[in-house]
Amino acid sequence: MGLKNRAGEKRPERANRMEDVAAAAGVSLATVSRVFSQPELVSEATREKVHAVAKRMRYLPNLLAGGMAANQSRVISAMVPVISSAIFAQTIEGLSSGLHGTGYELMLSQSSYEPEQEYSILRAFLGRRADGIVVAGAVRDPHCRELLLHSGTPVVEMWELLEEPIDMAVGFSNHHAAQAAADYLLGRGYRNFGFIGGTDQRTADRQKGFYEAVRAAGLPAPRQVLIHSPSPSSFDAGGQAMARLLDENAGIDVVFCTNDLLAVGALFECQRRGLPVPGRVAVMGFSDLDIGQVSVPPLTTVQVGAYEIGRQASRMLLARLTGAPQETRIVDTGFSIVRRQSA
Repeated sequence: MGLKNRAGEKRPERANRMEDVAAAAGVSLATVSRVFSQPELVSEATREKVHAVAKRMRYLPNLLAGGMAANQSRVISAMVPVISSAIFAQTIEGLSSGLHGTGYELMLSQSSYEPEQEYSILRAFLGRRADGIVVAGAVRDPHCRELLLHSGTPVVEMWELLEEPIDMAVGFSNHHAAQAAADYLLGRGYRNFGFIGGTDQRTADRQKGFYEAVRAAGLPAPRQVLIHSPSPSSFDAGGQAMARLLDENAGIDVVFCTNDLLAVGALFECQRRGLPVPGRVAVMGFSDLDIGQVSVPPLTTVQVGAYEIGRQASRMLLARLTGAPQETRIVDTGFSIVRRQSA
């Protein structure tokens, strides 16, 4: 029997192997091997038959040399939206640190927020027989979910607190963290809110939590600027979004940004205009990057334990791979408000 998540989706105990395909297709193991490694040596009819069976059985050919001891690659593969983003760099550092000295190496790739690219990367990871896969963010694309559910490979989804992960999850509630940020700002007396963020699902969860808290206080919804781009997290994007908010909404007295890169970019725009922060307008970020500690003024933000998320992901994978007992498949790393001078 395979394991099921809360959605009732069944995960097989192991992925189908080449010998399973050979048996189902009624051909020899050597023939299946040739179909994938030397197809010119096999008749077209046999190739089509083997490929049809492999597709039905969701078999993925091993792209590595055969005969690997214990059928292990000793590779953990991680996929993030943007490799260059400082937002995910701490998590990757934590993941790498957790794997150090264990005999496993980290392979990293970038999806650029594109579902088709995500699917292609995951197929490559599985085809090269990664022993475990880590994904920054929940896997929501149905094709990607289906691929991972039937792979038999341990999977950790990071940066979100999921009730129904594909396999395992580690992160925090984006909704509750943004709600806490709004409550903090309301407690400081701010009443005219602006909101800057991207269009990914994590931003949507933060937006919902933030807006709920503002509306619960009897205030109008924040004026927003959403950034529609492959990588919405940059100083330039934050500065441009802040300029729009200030030009179109003169009464705004505080702006919440869904990551610190956007927030520091917003600070830069205020400086260009000679607007005192927080005297004229306050700015709050999310994720607690190093630059927020040295910005002028230092940035009030939400600390989410990005490094610890990566460390926990490595522990969860290693426990699964070594057969060690696991207390839970879902780990909540929590969050906290970091109070500095910008708000």
